[in-house]
Amino acid sequence: MRAVVYEQFSTDLDTLEVRELPEPKLPPASVLVEVRAAGVNPVDWKLMAGYLDAILPTHFPVIPGWDVAGVVVAVGMDTPEFQIGDEVMAYARKDSVNAGTFAERVAVPVTAVARKPASLSWEQAGALPLAGGTALRAIDALGELHARTVLIHAAAGGVGSLAVQIAIARGARVIGTASEHNHDYLRSLGAHPVTYGDGLADRVHALADGPVDAVADFAGGVLPVTLEVLAPDGVHVSVADSSVTEHGGRHIWVRPDGAETERLARLADEGGLRVEVAETFPLERTADAFRASRRGHTRGKLVIIP
Repeated sequence: MRAVVYEQFSTDLDTLEVRELPEPKLPPASVLVEVRAAGVNPVDWKLMAGYLDAILPTHFPVIPGWDVAGVVVAVGMDTPEFQIGDEVMAYARKDSVNAGTFAERVAVPVTAVARKPASLSWEQAGALPLAGGTALRAIDALGELHARTVLIHAAAGGVGSLAVQIAIARGARVIGTASEHNHDYLRSLGAHPVTYGDGLADRVHALADGPVDAVADFAGGVLPVTLEVLAPDGVHVSVADSSVTEHGGRHIWVRPDGAETERLARLADEGGLRVEVAETFPLERTADAFRASRRGHTRGKLVIIP
């Protein structure tokens, strides 16, 4: 099968190459998925650079990618949950970095797999699991949000835009940071946009008419602002800054969970979650997708199409 690979840790994205590899082995309680779309996430190029080597073992050559949507083409032993031909989606992270989703086929543990709703395109389904799971887990961690004010850092990004929608669906008033060219987009999601940068805390206080009840950080480097605008009894989480735990916050790391992905799929299918795809790339242009992700100004998600 064709797959994107890298042979060693590197920040040089031109070392990514498309190669013919053996078919994946199919363990028990797993399904073999023919990949139709695979979302790109910042963690993909961070893994390639070796930034997570301290916590995740790596076996080269590595096929990157943790998101997938596709069709089941084989089932492992004792896997009654799915059949050949089922359309599925998954956050397919494994315990080691090796056999990812930027390939024509990938084996995925059945516990991570959810059914793809017909209302989602392949690109949307491939973009949703990791970003959506991160957003859902972060908003869940903030607790009861009805009639409360939530600040979301990086609200127009792939994770932030989903978190905005989930929080609003729970009755929150959402203030979202973004560059000015994304303010209309945030308004279309139901959020109150605010420009990040110097003076952010003052702008948030003015919009909220005081401190906010909760903060979700999807950017990193914003802890001083979070602490300045948060009410004394407020709650805060971050996916990008583990030091929040030293200040009463929670650091979010999403787990592969088919039931959680099913919740996201159902929310999207019911019209409560809009999945915006910014751009798609063939396997041969994975380096371009990583460059776009690394620049950090993409609205919505980037997706690989094998």
